Amino acid sequence: MMKGKTKGNPEIVSFEDELLIVVDEQDNPVDYKTKAECHDGEAILHRAFSLFIFNSEHELLLQKRSKDKRLWPLYWSNSCCSHPRKGESMELATQRRLEQELGLRTSLTYLYKFTYFAPFGEKGSERELCWVYIGKSDEQVQVNPTEIAEWQYVSIPELNAALESHPENYTPWFKMEWERLQQDFINEIKSM
Repeated sequence: MMKGKTKGNPEIVSFEDELLIVVDEQDNPVDYKTKAECHDGEAILHRAFSLFIFNSEHELLLQKRSKDKRLWPLYWSNSCCSHPRKGESMELATQRRLEQELGLRTSLTYLYKFTYFAPFGEKGSERELCWVYIGKSDEQVQVNPTEIAEWQYVSIPELNAALESHPENYTPWFKMEWERLQQDFINEIKSM
């Protein structure tokens, strides 16, 4: 298992005033709101994505979210997750964030999308229509410390054991997505 503390480019790449894509339940754009507005209170349904990056050993790259994150700081989560901005395609947004957060470039395979709601006390909520992708990379990880506190590659059995013993250490969307990936997409992961 490879792991490390952050030491990449400390560029700030996420802003509370960036305009996100507000969508209906069928993923049709209906408006644009700031990231802050999208996450305030009970939140507004907006488009998002989650990336799961595996290496050649089929180990998953996990990140521990920065202590400065408004929602779920210092929780372990999938390799990368974020939002396309107003006027930005999903392809552009996923590659932008992959490079900004992890210093990686790789092709991604779209698997599915789903909606979820997860409140985080008084700090706000996630209400997202999330597109889920997998990818493969053996490149050296160079994480952005403004986004990520720690990172590690973990095997599927190790991850399942950790999730069973300490589910409270992981973000809610990651747990939902990981369960679905194992149920419906394990062959796609193993054939990468």
